[in-house]
Amino acid sequence: MTVPTRLSSYIDRCGASYELCAHEPSRTSAETAHRAHVLPHQLAKPVILEDELGFVMAVVPADKSVAVEEVAYMLGRKDLRLSHEDRIARVFDDCERGAVPPVGMAWGLETVVDAELESNDVVYLEGGDHELLLRMPHDEFHRLMHDAHHGHICTAVMH
Repeated sequence: MTVPTRLSSYIDRCGASYELCAHEPSRTSAETAHRAHVLPHQLAKPVILEDELGFVMAVVPADKSVAVEEVAYMLGRKDLRLSHEDRIARVFDDCERGAVPPVGMAWGLETVVDAELESNDVVYLEGGDHELLLRMPHDEFHRLMHDAHHGHICTAVMH
């Protein structure tokens, strides 16, 4: 599969550049990081939330969870909750199910990026399928996420 047109067009408009990195097929962020030989904190994981006002994308490192209440507070929204996979698939109909790129702005979604991702020298993003990552140096990722909200929205994953 190729990078969805909406994503590549948005990246081009932002003036950001990236490398494509192929990896063995994967189903979860943790598996993607492992198969792509990427540190989990360098892989940007999108989490889709919603309320009566619509969808929001929270972007956190793959080894973290989203603090939904922090996103809600930051955006002044009260009833944010995890969105159902079927609803997500309808919005990201040009991507494979479960391989949503963490660039909600390309699909018109309000997006919040966790500050931890900004501290990485390099960030990896799902490319819209289960076999492709986009690799971006810090400056390119920052350029791409310029229009997103930024803050501390993640917590450690509990096992």
